[in-house]
Amino acid sequence: MSLDNNDNVFVPPDYKPSETEEYMNPLMVAYFKKKLLDWRRRILTESNETINMMQTESIDEPDMADRAATETEHSLALRAQDRQRKLISKIDEALQRIASQEYGYCEETGEPIGVARLEARPIATLSLEAQEQHEKKERTQQDMRV
Repeated sequence: MSLDNNDNVFVPPDYKPSETEEYMNPLMVAYFKKKLLDWRRRILTESNETINMMQTESIDEPDMADRAATETEHSLALRAQDRQRKLISKIDEALQRIASQEYGYCEETGEPIGVARLEARPIATLSLEAQEQHEKKERTQQDMRV
């Protein structure tokens, strides 16, 4: 999956982006792209392992309690799979923002999201300030409905 010209940028294993370097320089962009791709790959691997496990486990348990426990485990696994599927979608959107050179900038203000926030949440689309305003607005709207 080649999305941009950062494919050829070598990211040293010990590299960590900092607030002191030029924001979204080629090395920083390549770092976050690699981080997103690795995260996506891990999720897909775990997902395949879960599917394989569910296919090999038999629900034809003779004991009703065992069958109920297995069905509950499968239900929880499917719910987790759905959350992971949504997360992969957000990762793919972040990779598209990298390709369009919009990654790392708040979609509301256009300001840098910040290295620390992207380290913690590489799929972030809002700066911390914009996210706080968004959450405050949601709480206000919920309070008005109650």
